[in-house]
Amino acid sequence: MSGELLWKPSEERIRKTNMYTFMEAVNRKHGTNFKEYSELYNWSIRNIPEFWANMWDQAGIIASKRYDTVLDDITKMPGAKWFSGSRLNYAQNLLRFRDDKIAIIFKGEAMDEPERITYAQLFERVSGFARALRNEGIVAGDRVVGFMPNMPETIIAMLAASSIGAIWSSCSPDFGTKGALDRFGQIEPKVLFTASGYSYNGKRFDSLKKITDISSQLSSLPKIVVVPYTDPDPEISSVPNSVHLRDFISIEKNPEIEFEQLPFDHPLYIMYSSGTTGLPKCMVQSAGGILINHIKELKLHTDVLRDDGLFYFTTCGWMMWNWMVSALSLGATIILFDGSPMYPDQDALFKLAETERITIFGTSAKYIDSLMKNGQSLKDKYDLGALKTILSTGSPLSEENFRFVYNNIKKDVCLSSISGGTDLNGCFALGNPMGPVYAGELQCTGLALNVKAYDEEGKPRLSYKGELVCTSPFPSMPLFFWNDPDGKKYHNAYFDVYPGIWRHGDFIEINGHGGVVIYGRSDSTLKPGGVRIGTAEIYSIVEAFDEIEDSLVIGQDWESDVRIILFVKLKGGIKLNEGLIHKIKNAIRTNSSPRHVPAKVITISDIPYTINMKKVEIAVRRIIHGQTVLNRDTLKNPDSLDLFKDIPELKV
Repeated sequence: MSGELLWKPSEERIRKTNMYTFMEAVNRKHGTNFKEYSELYNWSIRNIPEFWANMWDQAGIIASKRYDTVLDDITKMPGAKWFSGSRLNYAQNLLRFRDDKIAIIFKGEAMDEPERITYAQLFERVSGFARALRNEGIVAGDRVVGFMPNMPETIIAMLAASSIGAIWSSCSPDFGTKGALDRFGQIEPKVLFTASGYSYNGKRFDSLKKITDISSQLSSLPKIVVVPYTDPDPEISSVPNSVHLRDFISIEKNPEIEFEQLPFDHPLYIMYSSGTTGLPKCMVQSAGGILINHIKELKLHTDVLRDDGLFYFTTCGWMMWNWMVSALSLGATIILFDGSPMYPDQDALFKLAETERITIFGTSAKYIDSLMKNGQSLKDKYDLGALKTILSTGSPLSEENFRFVYNNIKKDVCLSSISGGTDLNGCFALGNPMGPVYAGELQCTGLALNVKAYDEEGKPRLSYKGELVCTSPFPSMPLFFWNDPDGKKYHNAYFDVYPGIWRHGDFIEINGHGGVVIYGRSDSTLKPGGVRIGTAEIYSIVEAFDEIEDSLVIGQDWESDVRIILFVKLKGGIKLNEGLIHKIKNAIRTNSSPRHVPAKVITISDIPYTINMKKVEIAVRRIIHGQTVLNRDTLKNPDSLDLFKDIPELKV
């Protein structure tokens, strides 16, 4: 398994990368002579404590006390202790720069001109927020949350909270009331930041009525801080226990921040599972683990430099927001966007890339696929000369999508499809700025992550479609799940299949040169006749059809086996007929295998997605089997689930 070679960095480019510099530092310190990423990677998984000790130094971690021991027990997972004895603060590491370089550029779709904040201004504003939180009585371990758009005040509030040692958690304001309550209700926040509203696709949405409903059902009765955005002076009298931001923040000259010095494993974030099959799991992640892992991924695997402009299209309810924000520790400029990526035009984000000279552009595979299907050619329309890297995540990027990027966006660019999860707030497979790009492949598994593809017998296999596992501990593993005192939920989430080995839930293949292909979630893997088939294998074929706008495939229990059901959303005016069904089935049979051919092809008017633009296969499978789907508020289009109820074709 190896796709077409699409791009390869020049030797000059390779030698200028942070990865190359790091490799040279390892060579000098350990007497090695590595020249390729594969050599460095193999060393990193054989010498995990040594790798992370090197990473600590290369990252320039700011700590009031250096660690005593990197790792207490490499055989212990979960429960391994990292960097014992150290004392540090996450916010202090992100606010190490205090000069006049631009730290944040913010563009909302309804804004005429972007807002620009320097590193000095960022420090000053975080200082005001932090003193206000202390005045409110916030101490280390308290929960502070945001129901906020992707705007500077969200980052400022998070940094202020983490400077004290409070735990930050956030939801995107397009979450429904129940979706937000299912999250915030479990962790009992003391302060809740909300914007007055948000913009999407040319429309403005009010957040305050929703916040009133949410706060009235929270047992913790948080102080609600209202940030002006869509309304410059919002009326808040109906919002209980609320205060305008202008009246909340502390304004003093010569700002300073008291950064609480805390253990490496002090909690920083609470992240959430999707919650489509039950109450969301609340994953508690450590400040030190997130910091050092994000710097590894940003500095080495993404090659972020101080003069870079990093953009990721994300909401504050997706881990890519947390990931992007950590680039402040490297002194880069981060570009925030609030709104629809398709407004006012389908290529609005690339206009932003041109205007702001974005060097690292991150988006979802769904967005790239939408550009391809709409015939967008951007390389001649926009000046993308500054662009050096394109990142894609959220779902597998097809070979056709890879080719589209190089043919229609830019030839000389490192296209890094990356994959990991909210659970680790990072990636198991990601970019390698020293390496080539092959169509359909993620470039590599991450340094010091002992990632394997396990077969049905629990054995590692190369060039084999198997279960993604990580066989050694890593610093960004969740510390624990909130409200899981005996650790049972945590154990069942990752360690119930292979004791002492992290099972992530992805269906993958690792080839001989270290490339990775993601075939979808293993819990939605199709198993007709007992043969495992990844859903991504079918999507890559079906969604190449001009007639098809989108699709979703699931396995239906049928006559003591599983049969494949393919739902297709057709482009306007096109009807599903026997001819088109035959074309679809024949393409799947020819390009994949007879086992992949669906038993039924059914037209559907909408495909359900999470707010983070991931297809909701498991929820649809539950519906067609007559089971209940909970927490629809986590979906972008929850009403679409009703389309899958009582479909006559599924009864024969």
